[in-house]
Amino acid sequence: MFSSRVPGELAPNRLTLAIARARAAERTILDLTIANPTVAGFEYPGSLLKTLADTAALRYEPRPFGLPPARAAVARDYGRRGVAVNADRIVLTASTSEAYSHLFKLLCEAARDAVMIPVPSYPLFEHLTRLDGVGCIPYRLDYHGRWTVELDGIDSAWTDRVRAVLAVSPNNPTGSVLSALEADELARRCAARGAALILDEVFADFPLDAGRAADALQPWPCLTFRLGGLSKSAGLPQVKLGWMAVEGPDALVCEALARLELICDTYLSVSTPVQVAAPALIAGGAAVRQAILARVRANYAALSRLAGAYPAVDLLHADAGWSAVIRVPSTRSEEDLVLELLERDGVLVHPGFFFDFPHESFIVVSLLAAPAAFEEGVRRLLERAVA
Repeated sequence: MFSSRVPGELAPNRLTLAIARARAAERTILDLTIANPTVAGFEYPGSLLKTLADTAALRYEPRPFGLPPARAAVARDYGRRGVAVNADRIVLTASTSEAYSHLFKLLCEAARDAVMIPVPSYPLFEHLTRLDGVGCIPYRLDYHGRWTVELDGIDSAWTDRVRAVLAVSPNNPTGSVLSALEADELARRCAARGAALILDEVFADFPLDAGRAADALQPWPCLTFRLGGLSKSAGLPQVKLGWMAVEGPDALVCEALARLELICDTYLSVSTPVQVAAPALIAGGAAVRQAILARVRANYAALSRLAGAYPAVDLLHADAGWSAVIRVPSTRSEEDLVLELLERDGVLVHPGFFFDFPHESFIVVSLLAAPAAFEEGVRRLLERAVA
């Protein structure tokens, strides 16, 4: 369903009321906004959460960065993706949102400093920065057959308040992955200007093209934080385990870890049971991850095929992730189209303004939906979009 984070006042009220009316009438809705894998029809191993009851968790051993076996398991998982990270540079958190909060405290002075955030992107960063009293300065992703970082825009918007650049790769919802050149350019700017690079890679395990890697390069010339977690990599958002890998020049990494230790020790938010279970959860989540990957690839292929029959509709290229962006004719506003789809066709989608697209008309759909429902929902969407 729609997130409560939709910007503005009028639009979310209209959409929320329309959804409420549809559900009150007990209408069947084809939900193409689904982002929760636990309700998307995937089969989870029955024993997957069994290790959460391990009696080893009855002993409390507070560690600011997390228990060593759990951190080692995360480091091995990075190795699976071809990323070499030492376990002593892994920091466990309860979620990626908490990791962001820790990093804002580490890097920024409240009410003074700022971070740069990509747009379009999921509308979370503005809220997270505001909660920590940190400013956010947007930089644009442009689409010219593929999404690219507008580097000139970063340079013109950069001020002496900037302490970090956030890059989401793969991005949600554009599905774009940083190219090697873009990653190098961002890191070079951060290194030259004394800023950090925060690289959100929660969707890195879901390349839509089997031949496209979803990892940016190493080593980094600037202080860099890679973010990940079980929510996406194992399809377990309810288990609440995230992490960050700290990379870059040794002197900067050591200084950051020393300061980060105090922040993490102040909260000690990650539960012992999930840390004890982490090696088994990471290993056992592989089956779920493969099932999710197979579905999003199949749904993206189906979407490409169906959209190809409508010359007025443009499916924007995506590299990885759980979402796809469709550019539709601007015969009415995105809001009106989304409402028509819901009220007349029983299909729920996201409007582009939810993700701060620069202009109309874009529709964002989730690739997580069950295939039959996804294809039927897309058919109705395309027919309505060109009507």
